[in-house]
Amino acid sequence: MTTDRLAADLRAMWRIRAFEEKIQALHKNGDVRGSVHLCIGQEAGPVGACDALGEPDALFATYRGHGWAIGRGTPLRPLFAELLGRATGVNGGRGGSAHFSAPEYGFYGENSIVGGGASHAVGAALAGKYDGTDRLAMTVFGDGAMNQGAVHEAMNFAAVFGLPVLFLCENNRYSELTPIRDMVRNEQLTDRATALGMPATRIDGNDPAVVRETVADLAEAAREGGGPAFVELTTQRLVGHYIGDVQQYRTKEDLEADALVEPIVVATKKLAESGVDTDAIEREVREEVETAARQALADPAADVSKVKEHLYA
Repeated sequence: MTTDRLAADLRAMWRIRAFEEKIQALHKNGDVRGSVHLCIGQEAGPVGACDALGEPDALFATYRGHGWAIGRGTPLRPLFAELLGRATGVNGGRGGSAHFSAPEYGFYGENSIVGGGASHAVGAALAGKYDGTDRLAMTVFGDGAMNQGAVHEAMNFAAVFGLPVLFLCENNRYSELTPIRDMVRNEQLTDRATALGMPATRIDGNDPAVVRETVADLAEAAREGGGPAFVELTTQRLVGHYIGDVQQYRTKEDLEADALVEPIVVATKKLAESGVDTDAIEREVREEVETAARQALADPAADVSKVKEHLYA
C-alpha cells in the first residue's frame, strides 16, 4: 500500500475515532442520552470494507454502527445532531445512537437486536433481483451474534439462493461481557459459514488495506453470481461494551496489549517511519469533528409533538 493510501486511511480512521471520543464526552456531559456503544479500536473495518460498496448497495450494521455510517459517507453534523436529539439529525432526532439510519448514503440502519441486520441484508439482496438494482448487501455483526439462530438462518437462505450478501463478523473476542472462548467450542467462526457452503476467510481486521482487498474481491465474486461470503475480522475494542461498562471481565494486561496493535497506532507508526506528519492529520480531523459537533449542538431540538411520525405497526 502506498504512503498516500495509508495516510488517507489514517485520516478516515481518525474521523471515526474522534467522532466516537466526542460522543463519549457529550454523553458524560449529559448532552447525549441513553445507551451508546462505541467502536473505538475497530475503525479499520468500516474504512476498508465500505470502499467495496457502490451507490445502490445496502449496508446494515449493529448498534455499534457509528463508524460504519461514517465509512459509508454520512456527514458528521447530521450524525451528531441525531445522537443529540436535534431536528436536523439524519432521522430528525428520533433514532438516537442505536437506531438511526441514513439510506440516502446507503446505510440502512443499525439494529439493537443482536444479529438482526443479517436477515434484513438478505431481504435487500433478494429485492435487488426484482427491482433492477442487482444490489450487493453487506451486514456487520459481532462474534456474539454467531450464536443467534436468525443469523444462521439468514446465511443459509443466502447460500441456498445464491444471493449477493457479504456477512462481516467483527470478532473483538468479547461477546458483550463474555470472552468468545467461553461461548463456543470452536473459535474458528469461519467454520460456521463453510458448513453452509459459502466461502469464508479470517483476516486482520486492524489493517484497512487487507480488509479492502479481501472484501472487494468477495464483492466482485458475489456480483458475478458467486453468492454470499463470510469474513471474520479479528480486532478489538478499546472501550467497554457500552458507555459505563467498567470492563471487570478484562485484565489490565489485556487492555495494554490491545492498545499496541489497534489500527490507528499501527498506521501512525508506519507513516511516521516514512516521514509523514501524522500529528497534522489528527489535528485537522479533530478540528473537523469539533466544528460539526458545535454546529449540531446549536441546532434546534427535535419537536416532541412529532415523535409518533414515521412509526408503523
